[in-house]
Amino acid sequence: MQVRAKLVAANWKMNGSRADNERWLSTFCAASPRCQTVVCPPYVYLPQVLQGLAGTRTEVGAQNLCALAAGAWTGEVAAEMLVDVGASWVIVGHSERRSAYGETDEIVATKLERALAAGLRPIVCVGETLEQREQGQSQQIVVAQLDALLRRCGVAQLARGAVAYEPIWAIGTGRTATPQQAQQMHEAIRARLAAADAVSAAATRLLYGGSVKPANAAELFTQPDIDGGLIGGASLVAADFLAICEAAAR
Repeated sequence: MQVRAKLVAANWKMNGSRADNERWLSTFCAASPRCQTVVCPPYVYLPQVLQGLAGTRTEVGAQNLCALAAGAWTGEVAAEMLVDVGASWVIVGHSERRSAYGETDEIVATKLERALAAGLRPIVCVGETLEQREQGQSQQIVVAQLDALLRRCGVAQLARGAVAYEPIWAIGTGRTATPQQAQQMHEAIRARLAAADAVSAAATRLLYGGSVKPANAAELFTQPDIDGGLIGGASLVAADFLAICEAAAR
């Protein structure tokens, strides 16, 4: 089995203030996590977080990008702009973007293409709703989302970043897929990638993103196809995020 370095990414969502961020950065930087880490703050705090993490091994990403090239698109942010301010990662197709803002598989695939073309490393998200899971459609839905991405880029391109499995029913609900449920889906994702490119699939990091907390991180991260996490609520508390990073490092 190929050994993949664990990756833990913080998705702050629409949270933070300059004062809160300063306290978070002070706590986080004092601890120096042992696994690869990425912090994704809201757009407006990217410069502050980049400055606060300067000189550390932690990288910075954005939570979204525009599917269009720079131009007359009021309120949007282009991939090249993210690179220009110093971001190196970007979250693509988060379930909240899909559900609340109508991002289809094709829009997500276009955003992925934009990110890759600009040199950003994507964390591209896939996942099913509770209704879809209860109807036995989980793998069908996730594979269809993956196929939309693979039609636009190869597995080798995805391997530059990571794929995050987010069971939508476990995001912000306090519910978490069991380690066995999560592993089952991660295994199916890797099998689908391997059908297209076995070598790249073996190197692609698959993150779990559904209510990961210090209490459940270690058991999740010991699963053979779970290579880290995309952390939402728990990433807002630096001590909790550091505990999750430590679980990944072990």
